[in-house]
Amino acid sequence: MTTSKNRASGHAPLTRERVLRAAISQADTVGLEGLSMRGLAGVLKVAPMALYRHVANREDLIDAMIDVVFGEVVLPSGGADWKTAMRERGLSMRDVLTRHPWAIGLMESRRHPGQANLRHHDAVIGKLRSARFDVAMVAHAYSLLDSYIYGFAMTQVRMAVETPADMTAMAKDMFEPFPLNEYPNLAEFVNDHVMTAGYQYVDEYGYGLDRVLDAIERALADSGS
Repeated sequence: MTTSKNRASGHAPLTRERVLRAAISQADTVGLEGLSMRGLAGVLKVAPMALYRHVANREDLIDAMIDVVFGEVVLPSGGADWKTAMRERGLSMRDVLTRHPWAIGLMESRRHPGQANLRHHDAVIGKLRSARFDVAMVAHAYSLLDSYIYGFAMTQVRMAVETPADMTAMAKDMFEPFPLNEYPNLAEFVNDHVMTAGYQYVDEYGYGLDRVLDAIERALADSGS
């Protein structure tokens, strides 16, 4: 019924893929809190009940959306060493979460993960195991990496600083209510480092990721694995 009506009105048939694409686009624009089944139906120009032919409920929709996000992350490649593979995965994950900031706090919390989600975790664990990480070291490394990746992504999104002009405006707002000498150490840090030409907060991510990987490498050596 819905398919024939869509064709008659010039719209593509409603499919699960179309529902997910529209839902992700909405969440990217207004956040997950702004996403509703009724609003999504309006975007797709269908009756709300038509959505339930493709998703069971809102939680099922979110599970599927998170699975799409996991599918965008580069999986650890077979030929690369573990450290290179984990760096590539970390950089890819940060880029994906920048596109889909609503997903940051949901990536590891789904009770009904999809295949892309499970495939991603299996590939990361497999890469570490193939590099002679024992199971305990896999757990340590995975937890440490994801804490850094998700934590940085959350901070970056909350800061909403993308250009030097944004940084200048933020610094001005920070210091304007206070005397110039009230916080001399912070003022020095901002003026002599943050406000210098070429500084981008986002560049700190790669530096930190490398330090985390170095620490995991040392811990692996110390463990005798």
